[in-house]
Amino acid sequence: MSDQPTHYDIAIIGGGPSGTTLSSLVKKYNPDLSILIIEKEKFPREHVGESQLPGVSVVLHEMEVWDKVEAANFPIKLGGSYTWGSDNGAWDFDFYPAEEFSDEERPAKYKGQRTHTAFQVERDRYDEILLRHAESHWGVEVREETMVREILREGDRVMGLKLDTGEVITATHYVDGSGHPALLRKAMGVESKPTDGLKNVAFWDYYDNATWAVEIGIGGTRVQVRSLPYGWIWFIPLGPSRASVGLICPSDYYKESGLTPKELFHKALKEQPEISELLKDAKSSTDENVLTTKNWSHLADRLAGENWWIIGEAGGFADPILAAGLTLAHGSARHAAYSILEIERGEQDTEWIKSFYDEKNRRNVNQHIRFAKYWYAANGCFTDLQEHCQKIAKDAGLKLNPSQAWRWLAQGGFSNQNIETAAFGAFDLGSSKKLVEIFSGKESKFNITKFNHLTLNLKNTQQITQGKLANGSIEQVKSYQRGEAILPYTGLWKQIIDVLKVETDFQTIFESLQAAVLQGSDKGAQKTIMFQYVQVLEAMLIDGWIIGKHNKNRPKFTLNTGGSRMIRSAAEGQQAVKDSKSR
Repeated sequence: MSDQPTHYDIAIIGGGPSGTTLSSLVKKYNPDLSILIIEKEKFPREHVGESQLPGVSVVLHEMEVWDKVEAANFPIKLGGSYTWGSDNGAWDFDFYPAEEFSDEERPAKYKGQRTHTAFQVERDRYDEILLRHAESHWGVEVREETMVREILREGDRVMGLKLDTGEVITATHYVDGSGHPALLRKAMGVESKPTDGLKNVAFWDYYDNATWAVEIGIGGTRVQVRSLPYGWIWFIPLGPSRASVGLICPSDYYKESGLTPKELFHKALKEQPEISELLKDAKSSTDENVLTTKNWSHLADRLAGENWWIIGEAGGFADPILAAGLTLAHGSARHAAYSILEIERGEQDTEWIKSFYDEKNRRNVNQHIRFAKYWYAANGCFTDLQEHCQKIAKDAGLKLNPSQAWRWLAQGGFSNQNIETAAFGAFDLGSSKKLVEIFSGKESKFNITKFNHLTLNLKNTQQITQGKLANGSIEQVKSYQRGEAILPYTGLWKQIIDVLKVETDFQTIFESLQAAVLQGSDKGAQKTIMFQYVQVLEAMLIDGWIIGKHNKNRPKFTLNTGGSRMIRSAAEGQQAVKDSKSR
């Protein structure tokens, strides 16, 4: 130990997905930087949070670890099946249309249909794959079974990390990837309060010999989310016959029930016939020693300081109903990696880099929290939690009719998750509007379809700079800001802005965009891109960047606003699976 250096370019507390993402990406783009990961556990170790979103796969591919994760033969997540909303009707949400999912042998490559899917992982195996990849493939130094006992600081500057060995580690950049313990964040006095209305607890177990609810192609499936009067159950296939099954309910409800975690968990299983059927031949792999945790949504007051960064759950967490935990962890770590790389290059303003990281990632977590509040407030299945859900809505100032709900949700920002197109948490705008319909029981239309005359509105704006992350660099992008709304001048936003500068007729605008798409794209891609244009137009209209009018002297322009992401009834989802098997 005494022969090892005590100073590193980057010292990371925590060897989970956020820490390994940051270290792998920094090493990929700047191999000369020295990195130390300090991990208190010995991997593999058990961890909850198995269900991913497709945004994780993009990052895994950039880390050059996707092939290793794919080789582990984790189930492919095409989407989810839910009972959630204004009634007990079941519906499915697919990232990629099940009827178009082709059989392909595994392990497969990250291309084609697999770029639209996610994994459902056993976290002990998954986290170890990522840690060993950072260590062996990228040369990151890893110390397991090592505790950080003290954060040495002077003001807002970290001076070192004192380990349980007595050694003091110093670094140019310090990173808190310690998850819920948030060792560095707490030591630096940064608060992160739980979100009102989302103070939930989770009880879960793992089962062997469980049955998948649906099999799509080779290795593909949907997670199951089933509402109860007092909470909801997840069923996540983790292998051919292994599953993670858990119950989420408000912590107050659990305390008032008078039941132990084990009693409440098994009560929930008995009351949910679909999940019970999947477990009828299954056996608990923990001898029914139910595992527990607090799943409290929270958001730190800031995510960066003088020489330190907070990534992953240490900085924020959104309720697991949106399955966004790993997406936020990988995404924030990727952004922090790019930020450190830019600071090391010394070509951009350090304070801008830090403020952009802090603002974007805090806004991203907050957008997911806002969406989760709407999910809970609008779930009519929670008959035992009606007062609780009404309070969530009231505290948020949320009206539940479609137009008011949509305006409230839109305040989360459409360009925050992907600077090149319009996104909404883990969903695109089309699927988000469909969710509003399911939750409210009323139709939620695209407002852009009401108009045939569109005018670009850049009045009373200020120009700001945002960042576009690619290939290890942050490109500064001109953007417009009016109040909280931000309009980036890049990607699909730029294409539409440029057309709107010279055209006002909706049909002419649409045909101009369509002409650009027709060059070099296959029909499937053309359909997807054109719907993305429609969503960007809708987002710009909602945020006031477009003023829409109906000119009676011009013909009405009709649009098909069916989306590329599929939300449909369970019966339609089942038919899609049958269609995929008959292809």
